[in-house]
Amino acid sequence: MTRSLTPAALTAALLLLAAVVAGAAVLGETPDRGSPSAYALLIGAGLGYVFQRSRFCFYCNIRDAFEGRGTGPVLGIVAALAVGGTGYAVLMSTWLPNPRLGLLPPEAHIGPVSPVLVAAGLAFGFGMVLSGSCISGHLYRLAEGSTRAPFALAGTVIGFVLGFQSWDLVYLDLISEAPVPWLPASLGYGGSLGLLLAVLAALALVLLPGVKRDSAAPAAAASPYRALAEAVLVRRWPPVAGGAIVGVLAVLSYFKVQPLGVTAEIGSLARTAAADLGWLNGRLIGLDTFAGCATQVIHAISDNGLLVGGLVLGAFAGALPAGQFQPRRQPWPSYGTALAGGVLLGFGAMLALGCTVGVLLSGIMAFALSGWVFALAMLAAIRIGLIFTRKF
Repeated sequence: MTRSLTPAALTAALLLLAAVVAGAAVLGETPDRGSPSAYALLIGAGLGYVFQRSRFCFYCNIRDAFEGRGTGPVLGIVAALAVGGTGYAVLMSTWLPNPRLGLLPPEAHIGPVSPVLVAAGLAFGFGMVLSGSCISGHLYRLAEGSTRAPFALAGTVIGFVLGFQSWDLVYLDLISEAPVPWLPASLGYGGSLGLLLAVLAALALVLLPGVKRDSAAPAAAASPYRALAEAVLVRRWPPVAGGAIVGVLAVLSYFKVQPLGVTAEIGSLARTAAADLGWLNGRLIGLDTFAGCATQVIHAISDNGLLVGGLVLGAFAGALPAGQFQPRRQPWPSYGTALAGGVLLGFGAMLALGCTVGVLLSGIMAFALSGWVFALAMLAAIRIGLIFTRKF
């Protein structure tokens, strides 16, 4: 049921967004911060707002498609990849005109392809099934008052620590010699973008027959202005529109700050805590040489932390006018599955060097084969996990 827009909720959301903008202005003038930090906060807030308004949830959208409840939301992910991939091609061809020189574009999420990546994608997918979302989904549901999200995110931190404990072994045996395939190195930018758009167009053709129309007709509004406000602030945005905006934000993020990703700060906090407690043996060999949602030992909020904080605040601003901030107590076993799923999410994200936003979204936009491998493993795990949970 669609709720009506109330002045109190709208005022609260506007004040929250104004505070984000003011915070960005302060960051922009702060020594050692400057415009990258300000942009990170603003892009995060925009991303959280769009995620919440368009329900851009990787797991929920894929689950609904597998269970016959409509494929329309998955088209939003397809739209994000198409828009983002086009923008990435323009940026990367400017920064690295000749992609055949054996170099990789700066900071792009292009990772090694090995059995570890497949295992990481499977772990992440099963973690999504158990916890009910991916890491970015739990972040924006945190802003909706989800009482499971804190357990899932706590499990994610534990999973990262377990991943660090495993890293040296899997790196030496399976990752250090693994290829890092980047399609423009073989196909050029034009060929890579053409291939990406062709694959996405084929996916869209497969998904279109499963699109279901929203049967809930909007209630008659008192004025055209109120109708417009409710369409923007209360009703769910069309998935393709939401996905296209996510694609634009991804390009802006890569241009102004760094590729989109939501796990660098979480993983860095886990790495810092593990290091301070003496739980890390060795140096995590080779980890810091990879792009992606790389982790560091930190003692200050990074730009990625500002992006994640902005994401939560933006989602909160989106949830308030729509009446979707609804904390609800869940049965205790539900918190246990959220925690267990979170452990798998963190473990998979650490070994894959990112999650659905960093490896899948930013990776595929950057024409990295690692993005597709992670996506296929994750999809297989979701499919198997849904079958298993339905039976038991």
